[in-house]
Amino acid sequence: MSNKNKKLTGIVYSTDSNYSYQREAKNEPETLPPSQQQLKIFFEKRAGKDTLLIKNYTGKTEDLESLGKWLKTQCGTGGSVKDGIILIQGKMREKIVQLLQQKGFKVK
Repeated sequence: MSNKNKKLTGIVYSTDSNYSYQREAKNEPETLPPSQQQLKIFFEKRAGKDTLLIKNYTGKTEDLESLGKWLKTQCGTGGSVKDGIILIQGKMREKIVQLLQQKGFKVK
């Protein structure tokens, strides 16, 4: 099977010559204003390195990725955004809490 058809699900074969596959629309929740969001920060060691995880963000993945990028640039460190969680390298809990509170987020 070619790579372009690997993500097609729910149909095996159609004899209808006018059939066109309808992709499922992603239903992402609207991004809540920062004052309505309660973010939680967790500390973990991953592969022997200190990592902060920021969870409970409610909104579109684009907004989450832009928030993660902004935090990484403000802290001058690396990280990523995966599965709705922002990962920041290093022990910068106090700085991240201050930055998120400046943006209007409630942080726990």
